[in-house]
Amino acid sequence: MYKIVEVTTKKTEKDFLKFPLALYKGNKYIVPPLLSDEADEFNPAKNGAFEFCECRRWVAYDEKGKVVGRIAGIINRAYNEKMSVKQMRFTRFDVIDDFAVTELLFEPIKAWAKETGMNEIIGPIGFSDFDKQGMLIEGFDRLSMFITIYNYPYYVEHMEKLGFGKGVDWVEYRITVPNEVPTRLKNLADKIAERYGYNFVEIKGFKSVEQEVIDVMLTILNEAFSHLYGVTRFNERQIKREVDMLKQVWVDDFALLVKDKDGKSVGYGFMAPSTSNALRKFNGKMNICGILQLIHDVSHPEVVDLYSIGVLDDFRNSGVNVMILARGLEMLIKNKVKYLETGPELETNTQVQSQWKFFEKEQHKRRRCWSLKLD
Repeated sequence: MYKIVEVTTKKTEKDFLKFPLALYKGNKYIVPPLLSDEADEFNPAKNGAFEFCECRRWVAYDEKGKVVGRIAGIINRAYNEKMSVKQMRFTRFDVIDDFAVTELLFEPIKAWAKETGMNEIIGPIGFSDFDKQGMLIEGFDRLSMFITIYNYPYYVEHMEKLGFGKGVDWVEYRITVPNEVPTRLKNLADKIAERYGYNFVEIKGFKSVEQEVIDVMLTILNEAFSHLYGVTRFNERQIKREVDMLKQVWVDDFALLVKDKDGKSVGYGFMAPSTSNALRKFNGKMNICGILQLIHDVSHPEVVDLYSIGVLDDFRNSGVNVMILARGLEMLIKNKVKYLETGPELETNTQVQSQWKFFEKEQHKRRRCWSLKLD
């Protein structure tokens, strides 16, 4: 016999946050987030998305009081208004391999959706595009990234039994860094820079460009990402929180800011050393072993994560992204990086995926946002 309880106390909050650590104990592919970061995600004082989102959370227990599942529901009012939809999102869905628990977890999600006039449930998808999204459906034997979800294969069966179908899929690529920048790519990037007068900002430490990074993300990122699935405009609180997280793994060589001949910022590319191994050693809480691993991985990166590339719409067809790719590859080679992880990309976003035509690549993960229409 199972029961479900809404998160309203410190105990249920703790149970909600810590459940995945127990569920995935011993799994060598998951990358657990810091519990403090997860707590901040659901704290209106920390997460600017609460300015346009509502959220409720639940935890499921067995008859002995052991946690057997968790789930959160989100209503993103800004996105619903933008797209003229009535969607309830679910996120942080984790469960033991018992379909009865999954059914129980989705009961309050469905009830809340109907109470608030929603006619569709989608997920896993979070507050914004900065949050984790997409249930893993391929690549269960590959190390996760700190920005992505890991889940067991049985989750997919549970979703199908509930009646959920495919909403959208994201794919992820592992790019092998070559020994040198392809001549064709380098020549093309040089011609574009000469023709349009584009140039890269010379960066000397995070502090030297902190405000510029915030400004670039508020303008370019908001414009470049606005058409993507589930995305709403990021406010300044959200941007500043992400920038605070970015500076913890900042490497000057991996931050690429492009300006036109008039000094206007027109494009950017942000990469950072993978923190997956360090976060596995943290296992939810900071400790000396994890800190030492993080220091090593930041100073000697073998794998680098691509956070995002953004170009203003008016400059998208002038080759700014080609310049970013060429310079980014040059920096990866300089730092002796072996692999670049792209993170999730919508499978329909052929414009982004075409960027990898110059490289040896492997599409090694796929994740899904499920959809269920309500009566």
